[in-house]
Amino acid sequence: MSELVGLVALSHSPFATLLPPDGPEQPGGRFLAEAARLSRTVARLAPDAVVVIGPDHFHANFYDAMPPFLIGVEHAVGFGDFGSRAGPLPVAGELAWSVYDGLTHAGFDLSLSYSLTVDHGLVQSYEMVCGGTETPMVPLVVNTAAPPLPTMERCIAFGRALGDALRDSDSDSDSDSGGTGRVLVIASGGLSHWLPSNDPRDPAMAEDRRHSVIHGREDARAFAAAREPRVRAMGGDPHAHVNSAWDRWFLKQLGTGDLEPVATLGDAGLEEQAGSGGHEIRTWLIGHAAVRAPLVWTAYEPVPEWITGMGLGASFEVR
Repeated sequence: MSELVGLVALSHSPFATLLPPDGPEQPGGRFLAEAARLSRTVARLAPDAVVVIGPDHFHANFYDAMPPFLIGVEHAVGFGDFGSRAGPLPVAGELAWSVYDGLTHAGFDLSLSYSLTVDHGLVQSYEMVCGGTETPMVPLVVNTAAPPLPTMERCIAFGRALGDALRDSDSDSDSDSGGTGRVLVIASGGLSHWLPSNDPRDPAMAEDRRHSVIHGREDARAFAAAREPRVRAMGGDPHAHVNSAWDRWFLKQLGTGDLEPVATLGDAGLEEQAGSGGHEIRTWLIGHAAVRAPLVWTAYEPVPEWITGMGLGASFEVR
């Protein structure tokens, strides 16, 4: 059986690499300093493997066939968008299969990939938390864009089943000691941020963009190259909309261990408070439900220049 050593959850943003601060007093400086402190604490925990839960930003998954949940079981590669790590990533294959088996046994029909591409939605947080080490990962991608958008209640149930699957895992091959594997859960997702709609049903979506989110798999690199300048143009605005009051409420709620007030918002209520990008909190809900422990440490900085609230949380004390 594996031992869950805790949960780490944090925001990601392409502008963490595109618009890095010159010092701790610059936008994003406090967030990066706290992320570094968190990484040092994780290094002392020394997990044998990590489960990284995050979204895809139309670099690997498109609306020709969009899965609500997707797990990588063999090979994974970073897309390399917005300065995130490109190339092969270490996958804890035996643990991934054990997680897949446990989740399917619990009634979750998640898709699987033997060759998974992940973007900054997983890679940025993996690198920040693991500090450049090659800790083996189980990559779990959750759709947070538009239908098939799993409900928040479904994500909480998925998280509970994930925790059961990890605790019941008989995988120990990823541990150098040969004993029970120590597994850390990492949830990667922005807090409040307002993005253009990614829903192909939206009549306001430009036709070329609609074609890309559906057919982008035909040439994902070309699609990314066309999209990246539009994303870059969104950064650097000190007046970009961030709902810091809601972000702090959400972090406080995860500290109580009670997820129901968040789930009962529903999709419409969540978008009103946290924007379309706020759907990424599904990764936090999954991780929280898996570990079944409240956040005992949080840090937060609203960074409108990065178009999102940059939060961090852990189910253990960070020193």
